[in-house]
Amino acid sequence: MSELDQLFAAHRAAGRKAFLPFVTAGDPDLDTTAEVLRALARCGASVAEVGVPYSDPIADGPVIQASYQRALDSGFRLPQVFDLANSLRGQFAMPLITMTSYSIIHRTGMNRYVELAQAAGYCGTIVPDLLVEEAQPLADVCRAADFSLIQLVTPTTPRERQIRIAELSSGFLYFVSVTGITGERHQMPPGLLENVAWLREQTPLPVCVGFGISTPETARTLGRIADGVIVGSALVRRIAEAESRAAAVESVTRFASDLIAALAEK
Repeated sequence: MSELDQLFAAHRAAGRKAFLPFVTAGDPDLDTTAEVLRALARCGASVAEVGVPYSDPIADGPVIQASYQRALDSGFRLPQVFDLANSLRGQFAMPLITMTSYSIIHRTGMNRYVELAQAAGYCGTIVPDLLVEEAQPLADVCRAADFSLIQLVTPTTPRERQIRIAELSSGFLYFVSVTGITGERHQMPPGLLENVAWLREQTPLPVCVGFGISTPETARTLGRIADGVIVGSALVRRIAEAESRAAAVESVTRFASDLIAALAEK
């Protein structure tokens, strides 16, 4: 079993729902990213997604796009995402995964990217722009290395295609809650709960929901049907608005703690 397999198996046995925060590597700097990750681990986050800044994000809204640009403008380069995980090794048990464009993996080389990420301490990656028709080679590389390949299902993905995506994924499935880009929202689209429930019946993989989750109420509702919730823009915005590293850590800690508490409610 991979690290994510073990984590979700333990969560299911305990009746616990996963909280998966997203942060952008290097925004505003790597030291802040590291401190925020340590704070999220202390709060009880299940898995942290570390975004690899990219100049042409596919589905990211203005908040995350701006964070990528800030990191790139400050000189962020790919090796630093591996340095980040290496610097945190042994400091907490919370697994780390990357979120990256397939173009970065392709340019690095599939085997080399997985090798570098795994050596640094990451246990998987989310690749939002990888089409299922082109996913088999990377899925094979990841399975051979016991490195999770998490792929996305959207509200407009035909159900037969959802099953195919699930077959080529590992770790968990990322269910996009809305059609569109990332960003904070205050209402769930019609049919979301039913669609997530259907997908969970089709695959043994955990199904976690992301895009637009920004309140404890939404997290609580989704936690009743999904295996976990993914929160990105609301966290990234708090980091961007903070006047200092300490203020960013305090804001993230308070917000994450509220969401984790909501997920624990029965």
